[in-house]
Amino acid sequence: MATDEFRAHYLRDVARTFRNYKTLGERAIAQVSDADLHALVDPDANSIAIVVKHLAGNLRSRFTDFLTTDGEKPTRNRDDEFEMPERASRADMLRWWEQSWAVTLGAVDALTPDDLDRTVTIRGEAFLVVEALGRLVTHAAYHVGQIVLLAKHFAGPTWTSLSIPKGRSADAKGEFKKGFIPAR
Repeated sequence: MATDEFRAHYLRDVARTFRNYKTLGERAIAQVSDADLHALVDPDANSIAIVVKHLAGNLRSRFTDFLTTDGEKPTRNRDDEFEMPERASRADMLRWWEQSWAVTLGAVDALTPDDLDRTVTIRGEAFLVVEALGRLVTHAAYHVGQIVLLAKHFAGPTWTSLSIPKGRSADAKGEFKKGFIPAR
């Protein structure tokens, strides 16, 4: 595969991966009651609402002016992302979610194969764009995984699998059925 073709394929895959994690999070959040969005599994844990607030803050900071400014914006207050003095409504949470993903996907979709050789900074540390994307998609996956785990816990027996359900692998016959998003 030619270098430019490989780079273009990589960018399509990164965009698809970000979109898959966005959808996984949304499908998990949809299965949780409003009260459970703020529930804690222990006193030191983060609620789904807190994880959404943090991930939204991180994505917005990292991907706003992605190629031209440090990914840690001076307007970001990371510590505040882990506080929820008043319960946010589901609508507010989903607004944070949508706005941050719009910034993220807009920035990723705007990248060109040549951009992968460029350098960006995150907290003053230089990264090739390809390195930064790997770091950022991993961070998103980590927190979406937390959301999914918490949502599954709180939904209990009403949970609808976001992937191939347990004991149903043979039904898939190597292909994911419509509506399932494979874990990566």
